[in-house]
Amino acid sequence: MSSGERDPAAGAAPPNALSPPVGGRLTVAAALALAVAAALYTFGRMHAPDYASTLFGRRGIEANVLKAQLGTSLAGLALGQLTLALWIYRRLPGAGASPPAIPTAHRVGGIVLFTLSLPVTYHCITAYGVQLSSTRVAVHALVGCFFYGAFAAKVLLVRSRHLPGWALPLAGGILIACIATLWYTAALWQFTALWAPGP
Repeated sequence: MSSGERDPAAGAAPPNALSPPVGGRLTVAAALALAVAAALYTFGRMHAPDYASTLFGRRGIEANVLKAQLGTSLAGLALGQLTLALWIYRRLPGAGASPPAIPTAHRVGGIVLFTLSLPVTYHCITAYGVQLSSTRVAVHALVGCFFYGAFAAKVLLVRSRHLPGWALPLAGGILIACIATLWYTAALWQFTALWAPGP
């Protein structure tokens, strides 16, 4: 296992034994998540939308279709990350213990996912900012802001030692939920001719 990953089967704090330093790290991670989300929200609300903004030379509907395609790729990567995480934590049925290369693959996958998300986010926030005009748009914008906060918190937590066993799975689960919500409220909406079940 590489130096940046903790063995999930070892080092977890016993129940009800959350020491003050560990509790402090969890508090700092939560505060970081909220601070990053709040900063993106504030920028998005103050920024004047530029509907002519391009994504790899595409604008308007063409840019939105490209974002939907990239968003679907992100959702696929997220499923891959979830599978690798389950393997690392020995929760993948029939897979047994993960080989030493799996934590590294998980880390590389996270970097690729984050990097791929940046142009999509840049176009969203420059072209539209943070809009609250409908339930779908508001959920997409707010979850998009929180995604980067959750990502920052997970990066901080993965470098911490002696965390309770639920901390990293919870952070990873929140990221997966954010990506699923973002895909549902944008890519699916685009692919289904601007209609999707729900709000």
